Order: sequence, then structure tokens, then C-alpha cells
Amino acid sequence: MPVVTIASPKGGAGKSTAAVILGTELAHAGAAVTMIDCDPNRSLTLWSDQGDIPPRIQVLSDVGESDLIKTVKQHDQDGSIVIIDLEGVASRLVSRAISQADLVITPMRGTTLDATIGVRALQLVAEEEEALDRSIPHAVVFTMTRNIRSKQHNGIEASLREQGVDIIDPSLIERAAFAALFEFGGDLRTIPPQGNMETAQANAQGFAEAVYARLRGEAGESAA
Repeated sequence: MPVVTIASPKGGAGKSTAAVILGTELAHAGAAVTMIDCDPNRSLTLWSDQGDIPPRIQVLSDVGESDLIKTVKQHDQDGSIVIIDLEGVASRLVSRAISQADLVITPMRGTTLDATIGVRALQLVAEEEEALDRSIPHAVVFTMTRNIRSKQHNGIEASLREQGVDIIDPSLIERAAFAALFEFGGDLRTIPPQGNMETAQANAQGFAEAVYARLRGEAGESAA
């Protein structure tokens, strides 16, 4: 049972959007997915409350620091994937979630502010690696990106790669369909059409496939 932790100390970086896209795409591909909502904003819960949750997905709400590890272990089942969506701060809850992860994903926008704060998540991973004496695979995914990237975005991505940070490709483009998931619930195949749905679905599928490849050890390199 792989555990994917979505972590960034910055609010508004796209953690919950990445979690929903990843969870729904993996479920569409046939995986059983447990999504754990540890964000006080309860974004995953609000999404699931819209109804029409895709088959093979369950959402667990209001999971806190004291019961996170127990909850993860309770859903330790072969063939299933656990996705943890966290609050946008650095906390003991975040550290515990990172300690349970087979892969930590840090969403960030291609801005200096997001990159500066997002790097703190990578530092938290390094601290947990030292405490546990084991490697914790981790990667960055750029979110809310434009089709034509800014020089700032390109510079930030190049700098991270030079530092050995694993960057997930494709990034998540800024799309009306992704935002609409929280308005309608469901997934990209059940919500009312929002812009070019085929392109949105292809972007989401490519992201999920890139994450799954990392879970299988087939792609990406963790930061040194």
C-alpha cells in the first residue's frame, strides 16, 4: 500500500487540487484509493460532500495528529493507495504524515514566493529522513501553470533541478475543469464540460501516471 503525502507549508499552492486529481485518476485506472483529509479547510471533504464520488474512493475527514498514523495503518491493504492532504503549515501533523509516506509531493506555483516557502517542505522531508534513518522519495509538481511559462517559472524550475530536486512532468496547467471539481464533485469525466475537457483529462492522466511511475520506482530521483 503506497502512501502519498501532499505537503507544502504554503496555503493556496494547489495541494487539495493535486490530491483530488491524483485520487480520481488512480481510481479511474482501477486502484482503490483512501483519501485522508487533514486540512482544517476540509477541501477534500467539501469535494466529496458534493456527491458522485468515483467508485473505489473513500474520503476520511477530520483526521488529526493523534490518530493519523493509526488511520494510515488501518487502511494498509494490498492494492490500495492512501493520499494524505495536509494543512498549509509546518507542524507535527505534517511531520507525521511525511514519516508515513512512500512519496511526498510538494505542489508549488512558478513564483518566487511559492518556491521559497515550498522549499521548506523539502527541508521537512530531510529532517524526517534523518530522524527515521531512511530515504523518503519526494518530488515537486508545479501547479496553476500557464501554457506559456514565464522566465521566472523557468528559472525556478532550472534552479530546483540543479539542486537535485525531482520535478514531476507534466505540471498541472491552470484549467477551469480542475477548479470545477470542487464545485460539482465527481471527476473530470462526470462534471459538466469546462473548456477543453479532453486536454484537461490528458493533463490529469499524465500527472497520475508520472506519480504512479515514482511509486513503482520507475521514474524520478529524490533530492540529495
